[in-house]
Amino acid sequence: MRARRLGWAGLEIEASDERLVIDYVQDLSPLFTGWKSGEGLATPSGKAMAALVTHLHRDHTDAAALAEVLTPGAPVLRPPPGYGDDADNVTTLPAERELTLHRLPAEVVEPWSAREIGPFRLTAVPAVDGLGDPQLNWVVEAAGQRIFHGGDTMFHGYWWLIARRFSPFDAVFLPANGAVVDAPHLQPPSPVPAALDPRQAAAVADILDARYAVPMHYETEQSDKVAGYVEISDPEAEFRAHAGRRAHVLPVGEWLDLAQATENSGVTAG
Repeated sequence: MRARRLGWAGLEIEASDERLVIDYVQDLSPLFTGWKSGEGLATPSGKAMAALVTHLHRDHTDAAALAEVLTPGAPVLRPPPGYGDDADNVTTLPAERELTLHRLPAEVVEPWSAREIGPFRLTAVPAVDGLGDPQLNWVVEAAGQRIFHGGDTMFHGYWWLIARRFSPFDAVFLPANGAVVDAPHLQPPSPVPAALDPRQAAAVADILDARYAVPMHYETEQSDKVAGYVEISDPEAEFRAHAGRRAHVLPVGEWLDLAQATENSGVTAG
C-alpha cells in the first residue's frame, strides 16, 4: 500500500492497482481569498473506487472534485448530517447541497463501523470537530498495512481507544496547523485551536505508535486567508521538533510507499 498527499487534507491511497481518496478537494476558496482553483493541490493519479470524507466543511468535501475523479457509482462515505437547524449547520450545508447536486452516492457511516471495498478495509473512528460539526477519522487497511487519516480533528480522549483497536500504524496523517477560528456563528470566540497543533499531533502519533507521522492540513503557499482563521506560522518545523524520529514531511504530490519503506527499514523519516 502507498499514499500520496494531494494538498491540504487530501490523500490518495493505492493498493492492488485500486485507489481511494480521502478529503480530496480542488477548491479552497472558503478559506483563502483569491484562491486559484487547484493551486498548491495535486489531482489523483487515476480514477478512485471510493471517497472518504471526514466532515462536510468545504475544505474537506468538494463534490465537484469528487465527481471528476470517482468511477461511476463509487460511494462517498461520510459522517451524519449536522445537528440542529440551518443556523447551526451553516458550515456544512453548502457541501450537503453540492453532494446532492452532483448526484454522488453518499453513504452515512457511524463511528466504529467498517466497510470492505476492493482491497481496502475502511473503519470510521471517532473524531471531534473544532466547530461542533459531526466528524469521523479513518483507518485504512490493505496489503497488511495500516494508515490513519485525521481530518482536522482536535485532541480528544478517543485516541487511546483507537490505539487499543488498531495500533501500531504504518503511517498517520495528522492536521498540524493549530487553527484558531473566529466565526460569526461561534461567538464569543475561543483562543483554543480548532485542529491539532504540532505538539498535539506529535502526541497523537506517539499514542497511535506510528512508524511515519505525516503533518497535513496546513498551507505554505497561500497567505491571504479569510478573516477569523489563523494558522501556526511554521507547522512543518514545529512538527519535526516535537515528533522527532516519527516525523515525515511529505511534499504535496509525493508518495509514501509503505511496502518499500518496510523493506528499507533504515530510511530516515523527515
